[in-house]
Order: sequence, then C-alpha cells, then structure tokens
Amino acid sequence: MDFLTIADTDPAAVERMVRLAASAKAEPAQYGDVLAGQTVGLFFMKPSTRTRVSSEVAVLQMGGNPLVLKDSEVGLGGRESVADVARVLDRYLDVLAFRVFDHADLVTLADQADAPVINLLSDLEHPCQAIADLQTLAEHVPLEGATLAYLGDGNNVCHSLMLAATMTGVSVRVASPSGYEPSPAYVERARAYGEVLITTDPAEAVDGADAVYTDVWASMGQESERADRLALFRPYSVTTDLLAAAKADAIFLHCLPAHRGEEVAAQVMEHERSRVFDQAENRLHAFKGVLLGL
Repeated sequence: MDFLTIADTDPAAVERMVRLAASAKAEPAQYGDVLAGQTVGLFFMKPSTRTRVSSEVAVLQMGGNPLVLKDSEVGLGGRESVADVARVLDRYLDVLAFRVFDHADLVTLADQADAPVINLLSDLEHPCQAIADLQTLAEHVPLEGATLAYLGDGNNVCHSLMLAATMTGVSVRVASPSGYEPSPAYVERARAYGEVLITTDPAEAVDGADAVYTDVWASMGQESERADRLALFRPYSVTTDLLAAAKADAIFLHCLPAHRGEEVAAQVMEHERSRVFDQAENRLHAFKGVLLGL
C-alpha cells in the first residue's frame, strides 16, 4: 500500500492512522521494534525541518534504520530518470518516502517500486501533515461534529486537510482570495464526505469554529509571487480579533514555518490557545501512525 494522497485513501484508513498516531504518542515503547531489520529511505528534494527530523526520529524509535537522501546526491529526473531511481532504491529499501516538487514523480515512483511509497510533500498534497493536524484537533475536541476554519491559499496543505477532516466528521470552511481557492476537484471530493464551505470572507469562515488554521502565503517555488500575494492575502491574516470570532476555546493551528506579522500575528502564535508546537510534535507520532497503517 502506498500513501501518496489522502484522496487515494478512505475514511477507515485515515481514522486508523490518526488512532495509531495517538497510540504511538501515548505508548511509544509498544512500537519500539516494529521496524527492526528494516530500512526506510527518506528523500528530500525540498529543504525540511519538521518532516526531516520527525520522520527520521520516528523510524529510529520504531527500531528501523532511516537512510536520508538529498536530491544533490540522486539527481531525480536529471542525472537519472525517476523510474530508474525507483527500481534501484526498491532493491535496497523497505519503504520509500519522498518530498518532491512534482506529484507526478511520486506516481512514477509508486508505479515502479514494490515497496510502499509515502508522500512527504508534493505540489498536490501533504498527507502526513494532515494526519498530525487531525491528531492535534482530536486532542482538543472530538473530531465528529467539529468545525475547522482554514484561511489563506488553497494549496497542498489545504487539499489534504480538507479531505482528511471531512472523512473524519469535521466540517471545513476555507476562506481564500478569489482565484486562490482549493482545487474544485478536491472540494467536490471533500463534499462527498462532509460539509465544506468555500468563501472569500475570513470572518464567515472563522465564526464559531473549533480551530483556526493557516499556512504561509508564498511557499517554496512561489518566491516571484511573494509581493503580490502579501497584498492580496493581508485580510486573511489571523489576528487576535479574528481568533476571537471563533469559539471561546478555539485553538490556533499552523503547519509551520510561520511568518509572524504576515499570515499570523505574533500574539496569536504565542496565544495560550495556540497549539502549533503540539502540532509540530505530532508530526513525529503521525509518521509512526502512517508507517503502522501501511
């Protein structure tokens, strides 16, 4: 089984990974030898802090051997074709986990390798992040019946979060500037599982929500758009006033890295209801949940 996108899974699989992530956090010793004798390849085409450290530590704590590869060493699709890299690494590794720019590379890897392939991030989705997000939300309120507001770019993080949330009974509201909404195909798919509101009004999205979530406005590869995006997305910045429009005990979430003063005010990042560092910690447990789920 591969884990390329939330879209390729189903509610039972997502719920199982979230449940296993919580179990791994509560009783890490229970899973201390699950990967004994196995090697997990961790490939990074993009720089990473949380994904790199959480995945490597997760494999070590489960008794496995993590092997970290950078694109400067592999030359994916340049020095060697994606298909050939997949067929070679498949002979050495028990699991292949890749952080790439182009999601099509992950599809090729999965087509050519017999070992499970995990998406550590692509331009289409960030599924491991979504498992950690739901784990963090579930530590605050029951998922079934909860409401989550996402403000900003309808990007890869939004796609995975929207699908995983609706699969587990969470209503999702996405507020984005016109033209920056999540993919219509993802919205349609998420609405098949639950309630999704797409709006240009951040106040409408946040009103009465259990959690308010945002991401950076310009991701890696979008540097040339940064100035335009800063102006366009300014009304979607999560301020203390906007957070106050959510439920009185609503939590704040951010997948990090955060740009204080842009998509989120510094006061919100440090707010007593900010759970961004719990969320970052849960990337470790969530990756264990993904490995156990596979």
